[in-house]
Amino acid sequence: MSKNLFLWSGRSYLRKGLEAWFTMLIELLWSKERILEVYLNSVEWDEGVFGAQAAAQHHFRTNASALSVQQASYLAAVLPNPREWSASHPSSYVSRRAGWIRQQMRQLGGDEYLQGLNSSRRW
Repeated sequence: MSKNLFLWSGRSYLRKGLEAWFTMLIELLWSKERILEVYLNSVEWDEGVFGAQAAAQHHFRTNASALSVQQASYLAAVLPNPREWSASHPSSYVSRRAGWIRQQMRQLGGDEYLQGLNSSRRW
């Protein structure tokens, strides 16, 4: 994230060193929630589609706050490569990743947590 926000995309030891420095500062100064918020809103989900709200509109024609757990898991599943993988037309690999993400959400927060996400999600 620090590379995309503060640095250039080239490959050099200088950029890698600065990236490590910025990453350390971000970890020290921002909460995990803030890091996730900035990351989700700086990702290019598709050509010219930036941010979680735009991705929800683009892929599912809904607001980010109205995404179902399944839709949110598909968006999360494409994050390693969101411009190449589709959340709205997922490959079998993306579908498996999304299923694994939902399983992890259930294990970490339980079914009540997932239901609560659907009723009171905040992006």
